[in-house]
Amino acid sequence: MNVKVVGGTLSQSEIDAYIDYGEKKYPDREIREMTVTLDGDFVDLKFDFNNVPFDRIRRITGYLVGTLDRFNDGKRAEEHDRIKHTV
Repeated sequence: MNVKVVGGTLSQSEIDAYIDYGEKKYPDREIREMTVTLDGDFVDLKFDFNNVPFDRIRRITGYLVGTLDRFNDGKRAEEHDRIKHTV
């Protein structure tokens, strides 16, 4: 993780504490970069996160699905037999 400190200096233990804070606040996201802006007694933290992979979601036979792997044989046949329209 890249850490930028603006407006002053911080000890490594303070930086580590802010990193721990960000990881606990956003446990499901991966922090790419953190900017710490110092203004007197105030500290502003800005976190930039890595992109989250996006799975395509489609509406097929009345269901929102990403893939057909969880469909049973009947739903797979229904999807195979449906009329696919083009634009």
